[in-house]
Amino acid sequence: MKALIGFKVLPHSIAARVFLSFLTTAGIFYINIMPAVINGLKEGLHFSNQQAGFVSSANLYGAALGALSAVFLIKHIKWRSWAYVLLVLLVAIDFSCIFIRDANTMIAVRAIHGLTGGLLVGIGFAIISRTNEADKTFGYLLLIQWGLGGLGIMYLPRLVPDFGTSALFASLIVFTLVTLVMLPFLPDYECNHHKHKNSVKAAIKVKPLTLNLLGIFFFQAANMGLFAYMISLGKADGLSVAFMSKSLAIASWIALLGAFLVIVIGTKYGRTLPLISAVLVTAVCSWLLHFSANEQIYFIANIIIGVTWAFVLPYLFGICSALDKAGQMAALGGFASKMGLASGPMVAALMLTGDNYHQIINVAVIGLLLCIVVILLPARLLDQENLANLK
Repeated sequence: MKALIGFKVLPHSIAARVFLSFLTTAGIFYINIMPAVINGLKEGLHFSNQQAGFVSSANLYGAALGALSAVFLIKHIKWRSWAYVLLVLLVAIDFSCIFIRDANTMIAVRAIHGLTGGLLVGIGFAIISRTNEADKTFGYLLLIQWGLGGLGIMYLPRLVPDFGTSALFASLIVFTLVTLVMLPFLPDYECNHHKHKNSVKAAIKVKPLTLNLLGIFFFQAANMGLFAYMISLGKADGLSVAFMSKSLAIASWIALLGAFLVIVIGTKYGRTLPLISAVLVTAVCSWLLHFSANEQIYFIANIIIGVTWAFVLPYLFGICSALDKAGQMAALGGFASKMGLASGPMVAALMLTGDNYHQIINVAVIGLLLCIVVILLPARLLDQENLANLK
């Protein structure tokens, strides 16, 4: 009960971090069940690889635009009122998708869903930046996303043959309704514009910020380009849907260790060494998916990729937050993230010829190596600043 004040959770309590994680996930929960969504559109509505990929990319490009809008709006809006409206709109859009059968219509409607959800995510990112130790809050965000995403990946592919794509959209509606119940209990997280006005000017360095945003883009694009087609990739290599659903779900749950590690250690060991090491491991395990016909390699590679994915993102978002406690830079990080998440499946869909997924794996590895190159400078800069402050 200590986490409550006047029926609201304490601003920097674990409960607040969890509630903010739900708020920031509600608009983009489909990302964490992306293989199930892609497979469901193909199995339930008989969409092609390209059509299913374009639906997901339209959703994510809309989310990127929404997240970008939040950068300019967050200081000028009553975020809670906007969150209520956006959550209700998400429920309405997901409900309408249950009855859509045409690919072009689905692409258009999911783009609108993305715009709505992306704006909500941008607001959530900005509010998280107003919490103490934002890296840890982003860690909770990944815990929620991967934990519940694992459930979706395990069960939804099995439900689509019986219930069609309605099972996919019903799961999104339920998540949004749960978030609506949590929203009244969050505190206001008011932004003191005068307090942050001077610090923002002093803290923001254009080059490190740009490099970090590029790093977020490359990391998300590389991972999602592979993840979106992970079930299709396994099918092409002769793996069963039952095995893959179970494997990806378990991988998602074990991936919680990555987010948990961020919560525990924070920036105790700086950001550079953890980030570079984790992204390099992600690249190696992505390359190993060339041999995914071997069930053990497929399973273990997905586990490690999940752990490093959930480990790296909080640090990358935390770098944005360290540059601006008002939250605009974190919202910009959300935009870069959504652009990457959208571009990965789009590039993969354009590259696919039949069931040949090896090119996608190679491009993902290259994207991860580019991520290492661009995040090195901003991570080292913040580590050096932290050391100087300790002295």
